[in-house]
Amino acid sequence: MATTDLRLAVRETLPIGLGYVPLGIAFGLFAVSQGFPWWLATITAMIIYSGSMEFIAVGLITGGASFFNTALTTFFVSFRHIFYGLSVPIRQVNPAARPYAVHALTDEAWALLSRPSAKDFSGKRIILTELFCHLYWVFGTTLGAVVGSKLPWDLSWMGFALTALFVVLSIEALETARQPALLFSIALVCGVAAQLLIPDYMMVGAMTAYAVISVVGGRWLK
Repeated sequence: MATTDLRLAVRETLPIGLGYVPLGIAFGLFAVSQGFPWWLATITAMIIYSGSMEFIAVGLITGGASFFNTALTTFFVSFRHIFYGLSVPIRQVNPAARPYAVHALTDEAWALLSRPSAKDFSGKRIILTELFCHLYWVFGTTLGAVVGSKLPWDLSWMGFALTALFVVLSIEALETARQPALLFSIALVCGVAAQLLIPDYMMVGAMTAYAVISVVGGRWLK
């Protein structure tokens, strides 16, 4: 049974690995370009492991952001993870391994483990599925960080990786939105207003305002 769980976990997570490894390499290169030693990039990939939040964390750490700013930014960026465990059969996991099972619920792992068929997964299969996804990311990050630390070239241009990532995420969000022009306008106004009123907490202020307006306005628009 354990062998079957391992085989199925490898087979199902391999497509995710094909995406995680190159993105991890990009994150590793980005981290060292901002002054991180390669090993710190690896530790970040192991501990934070929250997609775009890792890119943001590098900027917050190197930029000397306050604890309050960092905590609120992390909360808003990773807020969706609070609900992931509600649709994944975490109870089938050994209680000692449940903290990791919750920690490792990235978007892709959640997609695999929230399927109707996942309710029949063993606890070992759930953990193995998450573990392989995590290992792909850590491997890609470490590879990119080590290579980046050895390259003789200036990698400061990699700082644009975070901007590019959020541009892509914004495009995807707008493509699936019912009223993309309205959402874009709200986001733009929130960003400009936060920059003018509270420049030291621009990101937190903009995201808070956007979240409140989206929730309240979304119900009103219905």
